[in-house]
Amino acid sequence: MEKNQSKKLKEVASVFFKLGCFAFGGPAAHIAMMEDEIVTKRQWMTRDYFLDLIGTTNLIPGPNSTEMTMHCGHERAGKLGLFVAGLSFIIPATLITAILAYLYVSYGTLPEVEPFIFGIKPAVLAIIASAVIKLGKKAIKGTELAMLGSLVLMASLLGLNEIIALLTAGILGMLYFTIKEKTNKNIHSISPLFLWPVLGTSLVKVSTLNVFWVFLKVGAILYGSGYVLFAYLDAELVTRGWLTRAELIDAIAVGQFTPGPILSTSTFIGYQLSGFYGALAATAGIFLPSFLFVLILNPFIPKMQKSKVLRHFLNAVNVAAVAIMLAVLVIMTKETLLDWKAIVIALGAVILTFKTKISPIWVILIGAVLGYILLGLFS
Repeated sequence: MEKNQSKKLKEVASVFFKLGCFAFGGPAAHIAMMEDEIVTKRQWMTRDYFLDLIGTTNLIPGPNSTEMTMHCGHERAGKLGLFVAGLSFIIPATLITAILAYLYVSYGTLPEVEPFIFGIKPAVLAIIASAVIKLGKKAIKGTELAMLGSLVLMASLLGLNEIIALLTAGILGMLYFTIKEKTNKNIHSISPLFLWPVLGTSLVKVSTLNVFWVFLKVGAILYGSGYVLFAYLDAELVTRGWLTRAELIDAIAVGQFTPGPILSTSTFIGYQLSGFYGALAATAGIFLPSFLFVLILNPFIPKMQKSKVLRHFLNAVNVAAVAIMLAVLVIMTKETLLDWKAIVIALGAVILTFKTKISPIWVILIGAVLGYILLGLFS
């Protein structure tokens, strides 16, 4: 039994370390790559259950894709698998970011990576599109859910906050389908699972402890995708005078062109503020709440699936989550396909993704190389 558990933990560590090294493109792309590894290739769970995890994860604070790794690790190897998966996904980005932070502090510049990022962005679009199609087929279980998803898509494209969209869709779906079934069962109210404290204090100097508390607070209240992080950091760091806005923009750039969770930006900023121990404190602070939230939430998911009323809620949230992924894809496409070079790379990625069985990791690597070559030849 112990040998089997050890084997599962090694498998979990291997899968998510690999994803941590190559998962570029933000939360939607991370989840798309995860779906390919966990559901399609390894069949650790059904696509329906994977969808339920996406839906519930979107409703709690923290980086969604990182929390998804923890759920998947728990499914494969229990509570220890949760921690192994999360750490394996976080560590590669953290190490890469820490090295870049050292170089930035020492030399004041960042490596020239724009040609590679130019190629990665259009390649990621095909990977996200593939996941949206596969997950959408499972999420859309009828005309009503298709209509609900369409409404969420339109609302998201118009700028509605994704958490409001998810919760509204979940409640409307739950009410509609419950009334439709004409059930007379009593629906018990559900107490909140979490009450997170406000940890803010008046910070006078940038000590390691102060860095930890600020990033712990951000990690505990950060909703939605990692990109929302930047607004929090501007309020917490720039307005306090800890960083200039130019330094924050450089930190944001690092988070965008390194693989894995975009919250690895915290490692870069922590190093800027308080050296090596500041990097450790910021990283630990921002990710710790996610481990706790997933650890608390995970046991409730099977119970939610068994409840008829909450099953309706999950179905509606799931189709809303796929709609939001589609909205992200539409926005990214408009921002990325701005010239013929990006379009060529995107078309190549579509062919590789939909017409071959090549791994999404290779699609990203090929896109990066094409970006380097095309910008080198035609810039």
